[in-house]
Amino acid sequence: MKVMYINNPGEVEIREEDMPVRKQGEALLKLLYGGICGSDLGSYKGTFAYFDYPRIPGHEFSAEIVEVDEDNDKGLKPGMIVTCNPYFNCGHCYSCQRGIVNACEDNQTMGCQRDGAFRQYITMPVERIYDGKGLNPKLLAAIEPFCISYHGVRRADVQNGDKVLIVGAGTIGVLAAVAAKAKGATVYISDVSQGKLDMALEFGVDGVILNDSPENFRKEVERTTNGNGFDVAIEAVGLPSTFQDCIDAACFGGRVVLIGVGKKNLDFNFTLIQKKELNVYGSRNAKKEDFLELIDLVNTGRVPLEKIITNVYAFDQAPQAFYDFAHNPGDMLKVILDFTNM
Repeated sequence: MKVMYINNPGEVEIREEDMPVRKQGEALLKLLYGGICGSDLGSYKGTFAYFDYPRIPGHEFSAEIVEVDEDNDKGLKPGMIVTCNPYFNCGHCYSCQRGIVNACEDNQTMGCQRDGAFRQYITMPVERIYDGKGLNPKLLAAIEPFCISYHGVRRADVQNGDKVLIVGAGTIGVLAAVAAKAKGATVYISDVSQGKLDMALEFGVDGVILNDSPENFRKEVERTTNGNGFDVAIEAVGLPSTFQDCIDAACFGGRVVLIGVGKKNLDFNFTLIQKKELNVYGSRNAKKEDFLELIDLVNTGRVPLEKIITNVYAFDQAPQAFYDFAHNPGDMLKVILDFTNM
């Protein structure tokens, strides 16, 4: 079977390897579609914090069950179209003991701390496999990034009528905007790219802020909020400057959520958090309930998830897909690899 590796920053290779052997309690899955995550792109560019080379990337995917134990207790059967929870937790640490399995102290996310899904066939434990309930397989591959955004919005406890700023108009940021809109919030999104802001408007956000300079950003935040700041500011980039933007843009008593992941440190006046009495939350991965709720929500047709997919490449074009995505980020949101013709 064909398997994709990132050997070093900027170096993608497709190799031939043996088929995986399914163990009891696992299912053998045939990949259908896989989404290139921002973390995959960061691994390709050498900027992602949780990646060792060489590694098989990929944790956003849909697949068809090829083999599974007949007596499994999840109702899984061959031929079902599914997606999976890619965050492997230890089950023993203090976080896992308290049910915070998404923030396991020894978390291993597919494509990051362990090999990922970008290969023709994979095996997965049955407890990590979720029925797509008839959802289009291409859309089903976008459920995982939606979960990341949805979990962050839940961490912020976004309420009807809140004024929310999303900093970063990539896939995670746009999907966070969609999730916040579904909660009844008024949502603005900020980015350095006018092209991405134009795409974000297609998802029903209430307004955009071009962050082309710190002065313009502050001016637009003040204008948009009548000088009050945003009730919620969600960081979806992973840069020190964008985290600072969220601290600056949040109102007194506001909530700040950090979804983005990066490698750089931030030197800032932390007393501003105390002065504004901000509530600052980290948001890591997602939980089973996020997957199940979003599969049902997307199946209702109430959220425009299909718009997030801007580019589709055949799996054997993966090196070109990564190159294009890295060099044209302002023109792409979700890039999907198609495994169906292999």
